[in-house]
Amino acid sequence: MTRRELLALTPATMLVGCASEPVKKTVVAPPEPVTGLHALYQCYQHARQWSPELKVLRLLSIDLAEVKAQPGKAAGWQAIFASESLGKRRAYTFSVFDASLSMRKGVFPEPPSALASDDVGFLIAAVQKDTDFAMDLALKHGADYAKKNPTMPISYTLEMGRKVMDPMWRVIWGESANSSVFSVMVDASTGQYAGTLN
Repeated sequence: MTRRELLALTPATMLVGCASEPVKKTVVAPPEPVTGLHALYQCYQHARQWSPELKVLRLLSIDLAEVKAQPGKAAGWQAIFASESLGKRRAYTFSVFDASLSMRKGVFPEPPSALASDDVGFLIAAVQKDTDFAMDLALKHGADYAKKNPTMPISYTLEMGRKVMDPMWRVIWGESANSSVFSVMVDASTGQYAGTLN
C-alpha cells in the first residue's frame, strides 16, 4: 500500500472510531419546589449583607405554572425583612426557576422602603416548623374542604400572629389570603393548630 493510499484511508478510519463512541446525553432534572423555611433561610443569608440585624416580617409563597406543585412546597417565595436600625424593610424573592425577568432563579432583592409603624417582626430562630409540617396538620383539620376542592391551589404565608405572639403559618386554599374562603393557622414555633378561618 502506498503512502498516498494510507493518507486517503486515515479520515475514514477516524470517522469509524468517532462513530463507535457512545453519545453522552446530559439529562437535566426538572426544578423542584422547596419548603418555606428553606426559601426563608436562602433569602435571610442574602439579606444579612444588607443589614446584620434582621427580623422577619412576612413570607409568601408564589406559584409558578412551570414547576409541578407539591404539598407543603412552592417554586417561588417572597420574604420581607425589617431592619429596625435602618428604619427600613426590604423584600427578597427566591425562585427555583427562571420564570420571568422579575422572577429569576436564585435570590434577588428589591429596593428598601420605609418601615411602617405597625410592622411586627420576629427572629428567624422562632420558626421551628416548616410548611410541609403545616400542610400535614392543615389537612387533618381541613380534610372535608380539601376533599371537596381537590384541584384548588394552595398557598402559604408566614407572619406574626395577632392573638398569639408567635409566627404563624397560614395554609390557604386559594391563590391568596384575600381571595380565600378557607385557611388553617399553624403556630410556626410550637407546631400547634391555631384555628381555621372560613
